[in-house]
Amino acid sequence: MTTDNELFDPILDTRFKGYPRTQPPKRRSEIGQAGWHVLAGDLPLPLAVLKREALEHNLAWMQARVRQWGIDLAPHGKTTMSPQLFRRQLDAGAWGLTFATVTQLAVGVAAGARRTLIANQVVSDEDLAGIQLLLHAHMDLRVVFLVDSLAQLGLIEAWAERHHESLPLEVMLEIGVEGGRTGCRTQEEAVTLATALRQSKAVRLVGIECYEGLAATGESGADTAYANALMDRVEAVARHCDTHGLFEGDEVIVSAGGSAIFDLVAGRLKPALKAGVRGVLRSGCYVTHDHGFYKRMLSAVDQRLGCDCGESLRPAMEVWATVQSRPEPGLAILAVGKRDISFDLSLPVPIARAARGSLVPEGVPADWKITGLNDQHAYLRWDDAASPQAPAVGDRIGLGISHPCTTFDKWHWMPVVEEDYRVSDAVSMHF
Repeated sequence: MTTDNELFDPILDTRFKGYPRTQPPKRRSEIGQAGWHVLAGDLPLPLAVLKREALEHNLAWMQARVRQWGIDLAPHGKTTMSPQLFRRQLDAGAWGLTFATVTQLAVGVAAGARRTLIANQVVSDEDLAGIQLLLHAHMDLRVVFLVDSLAQLGLIEAWAERHHESLPLEVMLEIGVEGGRTGCRTQEEAVTLATALRQSKAVRLVGIECYEGLAATGESGADTAYANALMDRVEAVARHCDTHGLFEGDEVIVSAGGSAIFDLVAGRLKPALKAGVRGVLRSGCYVTHDHGFYKRMLSAVDQRLGCDCGESLRPAMEVWATVQSRPEPGLAILAVGKRDISFDLSLPVPIARAARGSLVPEGVPADWKITGLNDQHAYLRWDDAASPQAPAVGDRIGLGISHPCTTFDKWHWMPVVEEDYRVSDAVSMHF
């Protein structure tokens, strides 16, 4: 069984990518006192780092925003799977944490989360049993997961019938969209399922949920219309359930919110029902933001909210790599690849460079682009093959990412750095 010390303060050593081979093992809490500096060559590259000031800004900004909206925040833990970042989010005021799987949930519970959502369907016997074990081990724990079909309910009821000591499981009804992922496609389907959930002894219907992020475009007109149409459906089903007494519990949870157009659903999470309503936003990527997809999406959010540039979320994650080869004009090969950095939404973006021996990064020309990734290599190209600003072998290049989730899962730990790239802390990940 993992102890609190192993979870929050694990021993880091050369088994983990990015840890210096010349250094003895250290507890995570000792990393900040080691005197390391990313650009001094104290750690091997490639290396993913988190910038402390941006990280703290993002935590505070999002918490302040949901407070202004009168709703709560249950950040999606799958973004980081980092106990240290979970604790920071909870300490900043998060109501709870969200997860995608029971395995992720167990890490969050071990990190101290006691109000939890699984924004996904739970169907297997093993996962249902895992939730029960956690509930019995932590009497103050709340776990709510999603249901979207009578077939899923049947599996839950069959499992509960075989386990008479099981506690009723709290569930939310999920509203989905045609061609999307999970969730009820029609109001008739949703109402039929809600009625069955209320009648079941295996579950308690405590809320309603949706996810709007898949259709986000970054164009406010289209995104607003889409989000409103989806939330209209959520509200209609919620009103039906409220009117017919299908919800159970002291309050109804109404939840939504990815990290792309969260502002467009936030204002719809507290519909006027007879029962009390707790609106819960589940954004996860806000904690580090990015230099790509979410940066583009946030520009539209900022316009809608009237935020000045830099006032809202700031990129807090970078991946640094070495120029290992200049095999032809206009091309540099960086020692970083798909094993190290996200590429699922778009390729990394060059944002800074530091010559070998320099501790001070500088900007890069606008025409620098990453055009491809292999497992361990990145292709950096620029327009003017003879440019005097061309990178040299040994230079360090800072890369911005697009989609933090799929960079976090490539690392077991990351140093937290100050603005000058001194290492002041570290976090660990548990994927």
